[in-house]
Amino acid sequence: MQSLKSNALEPTRSELAALSRWGAVIRLLPIYGLPILAILLVILFSAILPDTFPTALNARLILSDKSIIALLALAAMIPMMAGRIDLTVGFGIVLWHILAISLQVWFHLPWPVAVLLVLIAGSLVGLFNGLLVEVAQVDSFIATLGMGTILYSLALWHTGGRQVIGFLPNGFLDINALSIFSIPMPAIYVLVLSILMWLVTERLPVGREIYAIGANEKAAALNGIPVRRRVIGVFVVSGFLTAFTGCVLASQLRIGQANVGLDYLLPALVGAFLGSTTIRPGRVNVCGTICGVLILAVGISGIQQLGGAFYVEPLFNGVTLVVSIALAGFAQRRRTKVRAMPQRAAMRPVS
Repeated sequence: MQSLKSNALEPTRSELAALSRWGAVIRLLPIYGLPILAILLVILFSAILPDTFPTALNARLILSDKSIIALLALAAMIPMMAGRIDLTVGFGIVLWHILAISLQVWFHLPWPVAVLLVLIAGSLVGLFNGLLVEVAQVDSFIATLGMGTILYSLALWHTGGRQVIGFLPNGFLDINALSIFSIPMPAIYVLVLSILMWLVTERLPVGREIYAIGANEKAAALNGIPVRRRVIGVFVVSGFLTAFTGCVLASQLRIGQANVGLDYLLPALVGAFLGSTTIRPGRVNVCGTICGVLILAVGISGIQQLGGAFYVEPLFNGVTLVVSIALAGFAQRRRTKVRAMPQRAAMRPVS
């Protein structure tokens, strides 16, 4: 019987055992290059800025501020697993953080009720996105871009272009203000969500089914996977997580304004795309997404402390997005090529 090599880009233990030590390092470098780069950036900026960068205060600021991006990146990652994209993660957070505050300040609802209503609204928007994509067969980019623009317009209409300011109860503020062992609560949310998503995507059948849909939708349907139900489901989960992130952002900012939120879209997409180039090259994954966000957080924090101009952050995000998409495309093509090799070998006539 002919043995087939693994079609994964990640090396197997037997493959690594057959290589020399240096060969194993070269083989692992593309897999773990992003985490290594993050560590190198931390060492570099710590050496250049010893008084400000390697401090507990700076670490807490990075964890608190960039946790919003990490949560959005995880929300954007879920539809990407199924080969779709959800742009409402950037637009929706504008409306959701405004609504979380206005329901308390203008309509005097208790904060748990306000948060619950926002979570329900986010899930319903995700459901509508899923129906547009799967039932109406609208391209996910167009559907979510249109829906995101509608949400942003609703945010402008709801606020009249003004800030939403008022008294917020301590319970709502504690969503962001509390800390555990000096770790900010937003970072705790990211940690818990990452563990749950890793378990679902890497250990449960539903995660494998979603990945199968993203790899080959027709083959997944032929194998009995409920494609329509799974795709609609990923949009619902993405909408729920976006609404939750909006509540965290509202607790952090303590005011609602329509010009806040869109700045999170590009970094979130960058983090998700970067994540598909590491750990599990060729497909988006939880650990890779967190590493991608960490690269952005460390890089931008270091550049800002070095006195980078105001335009450096969007420039850094834009360049990183282009590079990450190029690398993600290369990794996906390589994965597809490697998968096709055993099939072509099996089709060759035996002499």
